[in-house]
Amino acid sequence: MAICENKQSLLKFQVKNSRLLGLDVGEKTIGLALSDTRLMIASPMETLRRKKWSEDSQKLLKLMKEQDVFGLIIGLPLNMDGSEGPRCQSIRQLAENILKLTDAPICFWDERLSTAAVTRTLLDADMSRKRRSEVVDKMAAAYILQGFLDSGA
Repeated sequence: MAICENKQSLLKFQVKNSRLLGLDVGEKTIGLALSDTRLMIASPMETLRRKKWSEDSQKLLKLMKEQDVFGLIIGLPLNMDGSEGPRCQSIRQLAENILKLTDAPICFWDERLSTAAVTRTLLDADMSRKRRSEVVDKMAAAYILQGFLDSGA
């Protein structure tokens, strides 16, 4: 498929009862979140510990098949001024690698401050440091995916 520029171009690929998968890609983990089939609600799913690309990609493809995922929303770590740095290039390369394995369309979503917002929420909930570290990545993925779902763009 392709990298989609906006929500409308990505939604053209939706098939009945399919979902979107949100990714918060870090150096050590990939947080995953799943939409409902009506594309209204994002729910945190799991956090994958990154290993070799071959292992990570197989887990991702298996999950996409099991959950009827038609497209991916990948958080793009823009700088605070909106420019792209080295981390954005890494994310774009990951997306290109995914496109070599699946025909699912991909859309990038600005993830600035997503982890900070989620961490603040977890702190407000008085969650322990250990528990926060276990859930922050999948919660950030849900934050990114929900932002996309709520957008008009």
